[in-house]
Amino acid sequence: MRNRSFLMSSILFALLSLALVVGYGCSGNQGEQKADDKAEVKDAKPQQPAEERYKIAVDPRSPFKGPEDALVTIMMFDEFQCPFCKKVSETVDQFMAAYDGKIRLIFRHNPLPFHKNAELAAQASMAAHEQGKFWEMYKVLFANQQALERENLEKYAADLGLDMDKFKKFLDEGSAKKLIEDDKAVAVQFGARGTPHFFINGIRLRGAQPLEKFKEVIDAELKKAEELRNNGVKDVYAEVTKNGLLKDKAPEAKPQQEDTNIYKVALNPNAPLKGDKDAVVTIMLFTDFQCPFCSRVNPTLDKIVQDYPGKVRLYFHNLPLPFHKSAIPAANAALYAHEKGKFWEMHDKLFANQKDLSIEAMMGFAKEIGLNADEMKAAVESEKYKEIIAKDTAEANKFGARGTPSMFINGRKFVGAQPYENFKKLIDELLPVAEKKAQETGKKGDELYAELTKDGKDKAELPPARPQEPAEDPNKVYDVPVGNSYFDGVKDAAVTIIEFSEFQCPFCSRILPTKKQIMDTYKGKVKFVFKHNPLPFHKDAQLASEAALAAGEQGKFWEMHDKLFANQKDLSRASLEKYAAEVGLNMDKFKKALDSGVYKPVIEEDKALGQKVGARGTPTLFINGRKIVGAQPFENFKKMIDEELAKKK
Repeated sequence: MRNRSFLMSSILFALLSLALVVGYGCSGNQGEQKADDKAEVKDAKPQQPAEERYKIAVDPRSPFKGPEDALVTIMMFDEFQCPFCKKVSETVDQFMAAYDGKIRLIFRHNPLPFHKNAELAAQASMAAHEQGKFWEMYKVLFANQQALERENLEKYAADLGLDMDKFKKFLDEGSAKKLIEDDKAVAVQFGARGTPHFFINGIRLRGAQPLEKFKEVIDAELKKAEELRNNGVKDVYAEVTKNGLLKDKAPEAKPQQEDTNIYKVALNPNAPLKGDKDAVVTIMLFTDFQCPFCSRVNPTLDKIVQDYPGKVRLYFHNLPLPFHKSAIPAANAALYAHEKGKFWEMHDKLFANQKDLSIEAMMGFAKEIGLNADEMKAAVESEKYKEIIAKDTAEANKFGARGTPSMFINGRKFVGAQPYENFKKLIDELLPVAEKKAQETGKKGDELYAELTKDGKDKAELPPARPQEPAEDPNKVYDVPVGNSYFDGVKDAAVTIIEFSEFQCPFCSRILPTKKQIMDTYKGKVKFVFKHNPLPFHKDAQLASEAALAAGEQGKFWEMHDKLFANQKDLSRASLEKYAAEVGLNMDKFKKALDSGVYKPVIEEDKALGQKVGARGTPTLFINGRKIVGAQPFENFKKMIDEELAKKK
């Protein structure tokens, strides 16, 4: 299935002639991928370092390492649950070692609100700082980013040999809260809205940038600092920032206009209910069992119902998002439990085990709460509750609730895992109105909800779409050579689909069933070619591509391809070796290939080709040279394939 003569010739050619073109995003979006349809890609001009310099005061309470009189001071706004902060921590170690004695690194806290454990982890780091072990705790927290609950933090503290009485007291009393709030305020003042965020002698550098970007700014600042030091300046940081900006230069974002409309969202009295059925405030929740933000909002919703006894109730509705493959089976399992009177028990089990919602796992949950596991499995596989889920989804979409969690509180739209105070503010606004209406009409519960929303809007009025740049000609044909890449299908097939993909991208994984459907539908007529485009913010994608090529050299590219996508969440070196053994590779050859990096030039050649033809995101595909971007439905591929086959006829 592949021309294997590439190994030496392709590598030598790539080493001699490859011009790297590297981007910073699969699409830059954390959620849905956005197709960039500007096809002809010219070499981007190198971005100039920002001219602005900011005067950020050094807080003596902040942890730091390096000499206090260092030539370069780097202020780092960071948090322990952010994957990009963890990624850049390795780069931080590299530049601190490369410029030993010349850099002072100051840590400033900026725990983001949607990372539920980040605040407590920040406090734990300061509790360790109080005992002289901040940087030790810093490393431990990043090494254990998925386990930052209170009991985990105490374990790490004990492992570091901290005085546990002092540590626990520090957390219990919230001794670091003031410092953390002060750091967050400084972050807002200087526009450090995301993490990680750096100021190098006051020069801003955003994100988990590669080492070269840091060195570029550090080298320029070192040159200036050495001149100042030679002229007798002792406090270089104070000198270089003395005329710096005192706040973010960018204009403040206009506050988003609050949607004060009342929406007449249909009430289903058979939906799962939490709270008093006669309550005067009704929360209609649209959620997804695989959505992490839905998981985060649940404790807040529970607290709201508890804090407003008899006054607030919650109706549950399913809104499984299409890219969460386990969301619909989980919704079916929950509705089966609802039928048996144990919805909320199953609800809690599903959210507590979001990372494993396989049918086997859910059967286990059913047993744990006293349900018949086999009966539940049959209900899930039969899609018995398909109509209920479809009706919930249609109702959500009707009122513009396309993301999760989305809520309607007495008809007022409320979106996202917002903090408790935001819920409370709206409920306190709506509660007197609802209580007054209840007194006037004598209605309660469902009847009161209908009365409160009877004049509401029947559907959401979506804002007009922003004018877009002219769309790229869908019939434009790109010259995308197959080269020596691995392919599936018939060599001389009428239609060639070239896919730029990577093994850690969830959207690339989602296209696999579509690919199978294409190959089954067009047997002997379609050839699928795989090109590598590992994205810089997927830390394991590059090595996974190398592993796939190493397996290909032993005749098992597609076996490894399938194994990597099936285990997308664990692509560490140790796991790659495990998968290689499972597919029957010669392990000495496999390890040698990874150790030597022999396939890196091949991957870089694919990436450079991808940049040339505008394949910035993954997956990007070319059907006989015609571009199609993203994990689109089968019908979209079918239309183009049929057009290409008709041309051949």
